[in-house]
Amino acid sequence: MVHSAEELPRKNFSDYLSERLNHGYPYMASLFSEIQGTTIEKFIISHKIERVKELIIYDELNLTEIAWKLYYSSVAHLSNQFKKVTGLTPSQFKELNNKKRELIEDVRDN
Repeated sequence: MVHSAEELPRKNFSDYLSERLNHGYPYMASLFSEIQGTTIEKFIISHKIERVKELIIYDELNLTEIAWKLYYSSVAHLSNQFKKVTGLTPSQFKELNNKKRELIEDVRDN
């Protein structure tokens, strides 16, 4: 849902995972945390922020479009979460000369 958002229905991640995997979310969340050492929520947020970085670098969408594409309730919500995770606003990130992205395989919660 993070990397191919336009192909999937707009619903929250817990409902989507429960339906797709045919298990209750609390069970999956507990199992995920035990195995990955982080919560599903933090894992998804980390991936979403990396996707936001990617979309900012591509410079094809504005922040409103990015927020909609990645299921944020508002640009303010996206900006607040982005700053909490990266320490920068999306605008500050865009201005950076070195826009280093983490490999998806290396993304962990911050």
